[in-house]
Amino acid sequence: MKFRLFPSLRTRLSGLLVLTLLFSMTSTSVQAGTIVRVSTSVGDYSIELLDEEAPITVQNFLGYVNSDVYNGTYLHRVVTDFVVQGGGYRFQPFVGPIDVVAGPSIVNEFGAPNFRGTVAMAKLEGLPDSATHEWFVNLSDNISLDTNSGGFTVFGKVLGNGMAVLDAIDDLPKINLGVKASDAPFLAATYNDPRDFVYINVEVVERFSESAHVYETNSGLLITSVSVNADEEILSLNFNTITATPTLQVQANLNSVLRRRDSFVGIANYSTTDNRLRIPALEVTQGDAVLLFTNVVFLLTDAESSIFTLESYDQ
Repeated sequence: MKFRLFPSLRTRLSGLLVLTLLFSMTSTSVQAGTIVRVSTSVGDYSIELLDEEAPITVQNFLGYVNSDVYNGTYLHRVVTDFVVQGGGYRFQPFVGPIDVVAGPSIVNEFGAPNFRGTVAMAKLEGLPDSATHEWFVNLSDNISLDTNSGGFTVFGKVLGNGMAVLDAIDDLPKINLGVKASDAPFLAATYNDPRDFVYINVEVVERFSESAHVYETNSGLLITSVSVNADEEILSLNFNTITATPTLQVQANLNSVLRRRDSFVGIANYSTTDNRLRIPALEVTQGDAVLLFTNVVFLLTDAESSIFTLESYDQ
C-alpha cells in the first residue's frame, strides 16, 4: 500500500483510533513535565523533567538539548552503585576529547531528594550555584548529596523500565583516563580507544514510550535502532521529516548515529543490497492518538543527503 497523501492519512489515523482502538499503548500515567528520550549505546530510556519544581534548571537543560549539544557526547563518569554522569565531553578522531561549551552557571534549586532514578545537575564542590551542562542519574538513594554544596538539584526522574538500561551501563567495565574519562564505561571486551565509550543522544519527545521505533507526526521526529546487513553494524539514530506531501520523506540525522552494543527482537533492518529500511512495528503519535503500523518500509532515495522515502506499510 503506497503512502501517498500524508494529511489524509493523518485524518484517517484519528478515525481508526476512535473506531477500532488499533493500538492501546497510550501511557496510563499522566506526565506533568516535559519528556526527553535518551538514546545510548546500550539502550534507550526516558526522563520526565520537573518543570514546575526546578524551572531554571529544566530550562537550562532543555537549552542544551534543543541545541543538540548532548548528541554524540559520551558518559565519562559512571561510579558503581552511585551515578551515571555525562554531558561534558565528546570525542573527535585524531584530536581526542572535546569539551562541551558551557553556558552560564545557574542558581541552585535543590528541593527533591537524590533518590535512585532521579536526575540531577553536577556542579563544583563547595559552589552551590556552579551547575552548567553536566548531569547525572542516581543509581542509589544518594541522600548524602542532599546536604553537599547546598544540595544537588534534582530536575527529573527516569520513567518506566529505564533504570534497567542504566544498571546495564553501570555493569560495564570502566577505565580511568583522567578527568575527561575518570570512570568511563566501555563496550568492548578489552578497551581499545574512545570509540568503545558509551555515547548518548537526547531529544525532547511528545510522550513517554518504551517502543524501540517511534514516529511523531507533529515534530516530525523518528527514533529507531537499526541492524545493518544482518548485524554487520547495529546503530541507534534519529530521522527528521523533510516533506510530508505528496510522499513522506525523512532524513537521517547523522550527528545522532550511535553504535549500539546489542541487537534485539524487533530491531529495524537496513540492507545495502536493496537500500531499504524495514521497521517491523512503528509507533505513530499524533496528538493524543497513538497507533501501530507494521512492516513499514522506507527506500533510500537520495544517498548523498541520507533521505528515505516511505514506500509501504501494513496496518
